[in-house]
Amino acid sequence: MAQTKRKRIKIKWGRVFGALLLLSIFIIGLVNVFQYIGGTVKSLNQPLKKAEGKYSFQGEKNKLDTVNVLLLGSDSRGEKQARTDTIMVAHYDHQTHKIKLISLMRDMYVSVPGHGHQKLNAAFSFGGPELLRETIKVNFGLDIHYYMIVDFKGFEKAVDLLVPNGIEVDVPHEMSYGIDMTLKKGKQQLHGKELLGYVRFRHDRLSDFGRVQRQQEVISKLKEEALSLHNVVKFPELLGLLHTYVETNMDTSTLLTIGKDILTKKSGEIETLRIPEDGSFQNKRYDGLGEVLGVDFQQNKEALKNFLREK
Repeated sequence: MAQTKRKRIKIKWGRVFGALLLLSIFIIGLVNVFQYIGGTVKSLNQPLKKAEGKYSFQGEKNKLDTVNVLLLGSDSRGEKQARTDTIMVAHYDHQTHKIKLISLMRDMYVSVPGHGHQKLNAAFSFGGPELLRETIKVNFGLDIHYYMIVDFKGFEKAVDLLVPNGIEVDVPHEMSYGIDMTLKKGKQQLHGKELLGYVRFRHDRLSDFGRVQRQQEVISKLKEEALSLHNVVKFPELLGLLHTYVETNMDTSTLLTIGKDILTKKSGEIETLRIPEDGSFQNKRYDGLGEVLGVDFQQNKEALKNFLREK
């Protein structure tokens, strides 16, 4: 009789232990969920770092089902008239949830309203993101609705947050000049600072063309890393980095809508395009500007239309 009683007690404590284990897992899950929800709600009430006081921008907001965002990489280091290393346009379609990425070569010889013919990135130096928006519209017929200026230090921190073990890339040759570090040739895991050097390097035979390829490569890989389950709970912290290192006129609800599609894998793979496309430019040189890209604007306008058209 006593033996039976002891057996029942053991069974009872086994059930209690199992219940406590399940409860612990449930509580941990709730904490992660509330972190995610809390950070998201907080971000809705606290807009991203705005730059209207520093920059004006006349792009029309949410007029269409598609959104074009001017993405600029900044490392001004206190300069009053800083140019931008990176000029991209991210295209998002609310209906299809697709994301497309257009890289614009900074040395294209273009007409800058009020400043004659210049390199494309000079437009930002003369008049910030608004003049760059106008320049892209005048030369390529592309409407842009929002802009985001990303500080390079924020890029480093975002990479280290999302992928603490780094991202694997195949460095084609040793890279050192102009990036304050040396990257050895071959496959390796690069962390935030090293990855920034990888996407900024331009002193080889491919020059800016190689840099654009690496930028598109890294953005696509970062997007895939952001989809992993363990990164969902980092979303509030990532928003905190955006508050600190990103200047934008984009409303937070639009940003969260796009972010939600990325996290839920609705957006699929990122499609990419480089402007000017192959066969549509010539290398030229002008006094005061140096080497530039002379562009066939009509061919590249058509390339943009075809790229953004839903098949």
